[in-house]
Amino acid sequence: MDRDTRLKRLKFRSWHRGTKEADLMIGGYFDAHSHRWSDAEIDWYEEFIEEQDVDIMAWALQVQPVPPQFDHPVLHAMRAMDFVPVAPR
Repeated sequence: MDRDTRLKRLKFRSWHRGTKEADLMIGGYFDAHSHRWSDAEIDWYEEFIEEQDVDIMAWALQVQPVPPQFDHPVLHAMRAMDFVPVAPR
């Protein structure tokens, strides 16, 4: 499968998680970062996105330890993302 098709499939999976909170967190992260990913990062994300929403969100919010196979720079970037930007005053 070519890169564009893979990314389209991953975008759909990222935005259709089952809960609005997960859609916003995972889908929003995907939209902000996926265009910079290498093929190896896409490979990793394809495996990662199959995990349960509650686990992904807990790892991203650092309230649960991350299994070694998912302790990856892509997840580190998700942890650093500001999901609720503050409007300038």
